[in-house]
Amino acid sequence: MEPVSESFTVGGPAAGDGFSLDLRRLAVLRELRRRGSLAATAQALHLTPSAVSQQIAALSRETGAPLTERAGRGVRLTGQARILLDHADRIAAQLERARSDLAAYESGARGTVTLGAFSSAIVGLLPDALRTLADRLPEVEIRVREAQPPDVFTALDAGRIDVVVAVDFTATPPHTDRRYTRTDLLTDVLDLALPPGHRLAPHARVNLRDLATERWIVGDAANCCGAVTRAVCAAAGFSPDIRHEVDDWSAVAALVAAGAGVALIPRLVQHAYAPHEVTLHAATPTPSRNVFAAVRAGAEHNPVVGAVVEALRNRPSPEDRCSPGEGQGHLGGFPHAVASPRRE
Repeated sequence: MEPVSESFTVGGPAAGDGFSLDLRRLAVLRELRRRGSLAATAQALHLTPSAVSQQIAALSRETGAPLTERAGRGVRLTGQARILLDHADRIAAQLERARSDLAAYESGARGTVTLGAFSSAIVGLLPDALRTLADRLPEVEIRVREAQPPDVFTALDAGRIDVVVAVDFTATPPHTDRRYTRTDLLTDVLDLALPPGHRLAPHARVNLRDLATERWIVGDAANCCGAVTRAVCAAAGFSPDIRHEVDDWSAVAALVAAGAGVALIPRLVQHAYAPHEVTLHAATPTPSRNVFAAVRAGAEHNPVVGAVVEALRNRPSPEDRCSPGEGQGHLGGFPHAVASPRRE
């Protein structure tokens, strides 16, 4: 679904007031707000920095207002630019609402929706949602792309993705960002994975601070789970001694089983990643991450997009599959130690 905002020009009255806006240039300015530099904006939009500068300069001429100013070796947005962006967000939402109303009038039972999600969500959320949608909307084609913030939101703005599934962390737009309509999906708890024979393995619940001197296996800081692990360790009062940076959960479990360190593994994926003997334990304080869906503001009224979000919201909870209790920890529904994978 291409966003309507990419090909519209807003003009003044017929008498002519010299004021018109190319919304494609507004999209470039919105991306500059997100990325913070011309180079990063150019990379995200697959343009050259010179082309980005030309688009911003043209928009400045259209509005008759300066939109950027020098800041050291880079640029920053002016007050006028922020005012313009506030209106741009409203315009984009209203155009998206118009598109949704037209889709609802014609029919909501067919079309293509592209869903962008991080890998854990693809494993833990999408299969149930896709089965539900196949039954309810057989004429709707769902396409899935693995993507993380901030790139997934750039793709959402550009219309290459229609629904985002993401986790709240530093690279995610704030709740107050009016460009998007958010739907909270679940709070995904992370459990502590320990190797066999670890000194804390007999305990069902472990205080994270007791692991301050341990070697840790953590994902890339630029990705959601790596960022969350670092944040919860900091909240527990220590910086983890990171010996291994790994983003694949099967590889994380293998390293833990080999005694290479300890890790936090989200319940969202525990049913799928259990190829090695590890023990899982509830952690104190409880580490968790908020998983949400986001669409372009106004698109929630599109019946097909709305059905996708509803299917994501009503899928079975990961708590139904696995949750370490007060007895033994477990992974993927297996008691305490797991030696073989289980996929659902």
